[in-house]
Amino acid sequence: MVHSILPLIQAATDAAGSNPKGLIAIGAGLSAGLGVIGAGIGIGRIGGQAVEGMARQPEMGARIQIAGIIFAGLIEAAALFAVVIGFTMAGKI
Repeated sequence: MVHSILPLIQAATDAAGSNPKGLIAIGAGLSAGLGVIGAGIGIGRIGGQAVEGMARQPEMGARIQIAGIIFAGLIEAAALFAVVIGFTMAGKI
């Protein structure tokens, strides 16, 4: 899939000399998309490690759960910033 995207990005950079709006659109899409993908991976890892920790030490389940929820909220905040930056860049087009 990456091989099919690279020629499109090259064509956009060639055309950017006269009109940089194409690169802004690519940057906006990449920032929002990669931010959300990163958050999904991070929350998935938090959930998996929390379940593993609760299975190893059931008596610590409540503390692990609270910590996992706090960390998931922090990751969601970072994803929200990435999406806001993407929308801000898209608004400049």
